[in-house]
Amino acid sequence: MFRCLIAAAAVALSAGHALANGHGGGDAPPPPKPEATTAPAKVVITKHGPKLVDLKGMTLYTYERDTTGKTSNCNGKCTESWVPLPATADAKAVGDFTVISRNDGSRMWAYRYRPLYTSPADKAPGEANGNATTLQWRIARPEN
Repeated sequence: MFRCLIAAAAVALSAGHALANGHGGGDAPPPPKPEATTAPAKVVITKHGPKLVDLKGMTLYTYERDTTGKTSNCNGKCTESWVPLPATADAKAVGDFTVISRNDGSRMWAYRYRPLYTSPADKAPGEANGNATTLQWRIARPEN
């Protein structure tokens, strides 16, 4: 009987320490969470070389008329065919990715100061149907 009480007390003490998350009595605050700075896109390797895709795997494109690095020249009706890669209001630059403001006040992501877009012509991850629509649009590549 005495052995059972000692075993039960040992289990209770170790469980209490685990529940306190290793902070003894649980009075200490948890460590601060690091800021999330996740890139809005990633590089994938294709048979045509590396390209940038959004976090859902959809091909990203750049527009030849976007030359200043500070604005997008695809506005209004253009955004029906080329969807800007949206950035949240609190998004911050990370690596080669920057955030630019659009004419309508929204924000979007750019890679090396080239605004990034997706194409509604791409229905599934990996497709690059938008590249064939006009020569002014190019698949975004990490070396660009």
